Amino acid sequence: MPLFDAKNFNGEVFGAYVDKAPNLKRNELLKSGAIIEKPQYAAMLPDQTGGNYIAVPIKARIGGKAVNYDGATDITTNSRKTYLQGRIVVGRANGWTEKDFSSDITGEDFLPATQEIAEYWDDVDQATLLATLKGIFSMTGAKNLEFVNGHTYDISNTPNNEFGETTLNTGIQKALGDNKSKFSLAIMHSQVSTGVENKKLMAHLKFTDANGVEKDLTLYSINGRLALVDDDMPTEEVTECYVKASVKDEGALKVVANSATPGDNEIKLESVTPAASGYEPVEGDYVVFLPAGIVYTTYVLGDGAIEYTNCGAKKPYSMSEDDAKNGGETTLWSRQRKIFSPYGISFKKSNIISPTDEQLATGSNWEIANSNESGSPEYYPHKAIAIARIKTRG
Repeated sequence: MPLFDAKNFNGEVFGAYVDKAPNLKRNELLKSGAIIEKPQYAAMLPDQTGGNYIAVPIKARIGGKAVNYDGATDITTNSRKTYLQGRIVVGRANGWTEKDFSSDITGEDFLPATQEIAEYWDDVDQATLLATLKGIFSMTGAKNLEFVNGHTYDISNTPNNEFGETTLNTGIQKALGDNKSKFSLAIMHSQVSTGVENKKLMAHLKFTDANGVEKDLTLYSINGRLALVDDDMPTEEVTECYVKASVKDEGALKVVANSATPGDNEIKLESVTPAASGYEPVEGDYVVFLPAGIVYTTYVLGDGAIEYTNCGAKKPYSMSEDDAKNGGETTLWSRQRKIFSPYGISFKKSNIISPTDEQLATGSNWEIANSNESGSPEYYPHKAIAIARIKTRG
């Protein structure tokens, strides 16, 4: 069946071809275990109001203090808490129109092929994921900030501000403590990965071909975890500043009184400006000057950190023809509805039909899943959420 013959176009067949095309970014995320598919949630959508938002319960672990079993003490009972997690469907659509005349004069078909469509939606999905991650790390409120602060390892305003030998291990321990082995994947900017490679901290994954020859893959591992390199990772330009240091740091200056005459490796207190955000220098401190630069965010995800559901659309792929316009045009249409839900974190607003990337990136639209009890609700433990970010200058 000709895939681009509008009269005979079969959207299901075309969709099957697209699904089989290698979506490299999504597939590597899926294979890492960081994103797991949950198709069962698609069936729940028609049963909940609107068909675009579902609230899924998460069972809390059982607890309570055990009593003494001595034949005289009554046994007490406890009930399990339930956290409610809201999941929002993200709908996206696009179309591609080409003039029939373009094909007449070139002999080429300019409509996108299945491989190109797969790569396009791969990029759209990644934008959704990045907006979601930005949103959850922009949350406010005491319980939400426990997650944001606890799962952020920021060394960008320190003397040793590049991704180093201990950076990943320290960052994931800060987030999950003794559960840090749950992390399986790091996604970093090429500037960061190049520095890590130059320090020989990153290794190529290998495979053995049919002839028994071992070859390097274009995939990497760091500290035993899959590392993906992608320049879509967030960057932020920062201005020059002084940061607190120790006497052993290269370029360290001791802060002395404004009335003093600075000696070698000393600086007057009034000259320590601008100071890094949140840092108030005092006499006796040691500081290092950091020039303006770029801060890079590396995301670290654990097994099952994000649950993915393809909710489907009535017509995921379709074609139409307009024989009059421009002498004849053919359009390929594409639509998708998907859920990307960080496990343990809830999208709050059920009245949004389909959130834009800007709405996904807004912290006030997210909160840690909780019991929704009046007064003092119980929140899903952030130490069980295998999502972290590391901020460095390279």
